[in-house]
Amino acid sequence: MIRQPSLFLSHGSPMIVLDKSPARTFLEGLAEELSSKPEAIVVISAHYDAPVTSITSGLHPSTVYDFGGFPPALYEMVYPTPGAPDLANRIQNMLQSAGIPSRLDSEDGFDHGTWTPLLLAWPAADIPVVQISINERGSPQSHYDLGVQLGALRDENILIVGSGSMTHNLSAFFRGNFSHNAPTEPWVIEFLDWLETKLISGDHAAVLRAINEGPYGSDNHPTMDHILPLFVALGAGGVEGKAHKMHHSVDHAVLAMDMWRFD
Repeated sequence: MIRQPSLFLSHGSPMIVLDKSPARTFLEGLAEELSSKPEAIVVISAHYDAPVTSITSGLHPSTVYDFGGFPPALYEMVYPTPGAPDLANRIQNMLQSAGIPSRLDSEDGFDHGTWTPLLLAWPAADIPVVQISINERGSPQSHYDLGVQLGALRDENILIVGSGSMTHNLSAFFRGNFSHNAPTEPWVIEFLDWLETKLISGDHAAVLRAINEGPYGSDNHPTMDHILPLFVALGAGGVEGKAHKMHHSVDHAVLAMDMWRFD
């Protein structure tokens, strides 16, 4: 059986599917980065937040437009990839056996943390997908532990994807009014350099402390939602897994769009 990696993808604004950018170009070629087409994809999305780990279990999840004020063309897009109820049930059983409370969610669809990167990478929408929630009130360790449990699925040609953003300070983004190609802010560069060093060296414990101990950690992530999927992807990659940076770009000086592979 083919073994898939786990990935961390920075999905950025929903406009990534309409506007040209280095990150969009990378995602359009992501399928070629993998050794084979996944049998299924499990996505941990920064925009699916629940107090108990929730797992989409519908057969035909809807395309969710969890944003406002964007061009009409964005709301006309659909990503009709099928769900995977059997896989969702298996994941719930795996998590419950590991002492991780979880629930099946047959109602929710795929938010833009899931459908925008997958639309670019697999536009045919022919790979079953399960979306799993974060818990913004949960610890980095709990998300890492979730990833460790999901990692076993990689041996079954199932791709694990954490979808968030390597940096995500929207207040700085709006306050700065930066152009799309503005030079990256020094406090963003310092955080990214520190985090890259820890990821490459395999210092998982340090990565989990990134917000408190990394330089400008809380400035780059005033809230935890968009970094939590990184911890899941890291855990799914395994303790001995190697970290490889697949892509680096920064939008509007403060929003890092880095993509990482763990295997």
